[in-house]
Amino acid sequence: MGSIAQEFDPFIQSKVDELQYDSLFQKLLAFENFGIKQVGTDALDETANWILQQYTDWGYTNIELDTLYVGQNSTFNIIVTKTGSVYPDTYFIVDGHYDTYNGPGVNDNGSGTAIVLEMARMLKDVETAYSIKFIHFTVEELGLVGSTHYVENTVVPQEMDIKLLLNIDEVGGVAGTNNNTITCERDEWSPTSNNAASAAYTDTLANLTEMYSNLNTDISYAYGSDYVPFMDNGYVVTGYYEYNESPYPHSINDSLSNMDPESVFELTKASLASCMYFAGAQSISTGIPGDITTEKNIEIYPNPFAEYISVKNITTETLNLQVYDLNGRLQNNFKLSAEATSVIRTKLKAGTYFYKIFDEDQEIISSGKIIKTK
Repeated sequence: MGSIAQEFDPFIQSKVDELQYDSLFQKLLAFENFGIKQVGTDALDETANWILQQYTDWGYTNIELDTLYVGQNSTFNIIVTKTGSVYPDTYFIVDGHYDTYNGPGVNDNGSGTAIVLEMARMLKDVETAYSIKFIHFTVEELGLVGSTHYVENTVVPQEMDIKLLLNIDEVGGVAGTNNNTITCERDEWSPTSNNAASAAYTDTLANLTEMYSNLNTDISYAYGSDYVPFMDNGYVVTGYYEYNESPYPHSINDSLSNMDPESVFELTKASLASCMYFAGAQSISTGIPGDITTEKNIEIYPNPFAEYISVKNITTETLNLQVYDLNGRLQNNFKLSAEATSVIRTKLKAGTYFYKIFDEDQEIISSGKIIKTK
């Protein structure tokens, strides 16, 4: 890949470091034990109930069941919403289907299901600027039935404001091979209006993947999974798919023993980091370890501000103030003189931004939000 454009974020890394392999592995094992999850089977219903119980145990309350019928059988998509603090009506969606075909489907798509669950577990108490929808689609294997139903009956009628959708499908790799590369997928189909944005987000996804995991990346085109109904309706999508394609999906041999859970764990790191980046995750006021507390020797005022903002530095050190947009892109960088008040004029557009103040050892001593009004 080329040079990485994203700024490394220590907070994202701190959450990635909290991931536990055993937590992921137990989810893959539980998924396998439910058996063949085709529509109309107890196994599919039991898997859905297991997914729902996970979210309930973690304290999620905004849980919707999107019911649909295939023949005489009812089944449902599971939609769990985590509300954003700045843009609550704009959504970053991460999805993976939970139905299987002819086998337990631990790769296709227990791997994606487990990753989405791990992301939701880790982000329950992390503030994000944008809302996140964790979606587990049903009946993907019979022709994207669940995702098509959701798009046609919810997304399009509600004119849902979707920033980006990240689809995770069949990412388990092949046991006994080197699964150190993951495919990042972009939209290359009609309508073409969303293709450029999809390509840009996919490049960013690849950069984030290589920054926060040990995986290399390959760029390819999106096809045949639950992002298709979204991109057909003009929404911007990206996705993950295994680079080493397994020969076992849609067979009884799609088992945990025939895939590479270690590579799935690496992709869990990448997925969590990417979700945090795209959703504008912040460490401010989250109440979890690693929070950055405001240094009493720093004052920022007025806030909100129109044109000028003042930063009072009572410390004996020269400090560095960095301002980021909600996607984590560095916008401004200012030096703050020791024992002085710096009056700063920025050319930022009106909106909400995050700042970090570093001491001379490059340690973050203060951070927070600032709002520019015009």
